Amino acid sequence: MTSSTQSQRPPGRPRSRDADEAILAAALELLIESGAGATSIERVAQRAGVTRATVYRRFPDKTALLVEAIESMHTDHDPGALDWAGVEHMLADWAGYLSLPQGRRMLRRLYGAVDDHPELLEAYRNAHGRRRAAAVRATLERARADGLLPRDSDLDVVQQILNGAVLHHLGDYPDDESAAAVEAYLTAVLRQAGYRPSG
Repeated sequence: MTSSTQSQRPPGRPRSRDADEAILAAALELLIESGAGATSIERVAQRAGVTRATVYRRFPDKTALLVEAIESMHTDHDPGALDWAGVEHMLADWAGYLSLPQGRRMLRRLYGAVDDHPELLEAYRNAHGRRRAAAVRATLERARADGLLPRDSDLDVVQQILNGAVLHHLGDYPDDESAAAVEAYLTAVLRQAGYRPSG
C-alpha cells in the first residue's frame, strides 16, 4: 500500500459490515438463549468473534445494541406479506411464525423483559408490531363486512382476544407444535368470538 493511498483514507477504522452483522446476530442469539439480563457486551463480543471495543464503537450500551438487533430482525419484512386475503390466511401466517421455536422464544424474552428493559418490546412494536396490528384490524374489518364476524363485533376486543390467545399459547403449549395445530387453536379461539369461516 502506498503512502498516498494511506493519506486518502478517512480517519478511524472503516466499519465492517461483516462485523456489524456478526454483532447483531450474536446479540439476538444471546437474547433468545439467556434473556436480556444475562446478555452482556462482553458475551456478545465473544460470540461474534470481535473485541469489546469493536462493539462499543457501534453501540453505546447493551440496550442500544439489543434494540437495533430486534429491529434488524423485523424491519426487512415485505409489507405486502401482511396484506392477507382473509382471516384464514392471516391465521395461517401467524401459525407459521408461532410454530418456529426461535420466534416463540424471542417473543417470550421480549414480554418477560418488559419491566427491566421496556425498550426492547417497544422496539419490536415499532419495527413490526404496530404495522401487523393495523393489518389485523383491516382483515377483521373485511371479515365483519363479509358476514364472517357478527355485525356488532367490537373489533378492538376481538383483536385483544387474539393477542391474548397468542400469549397464552406461548406460555402453555410446547414449542414443537405444528403450524396446523397452532392454526386450529387460533381458529377455535376466534370462533368463540363469533367467527364463521366461509365455505
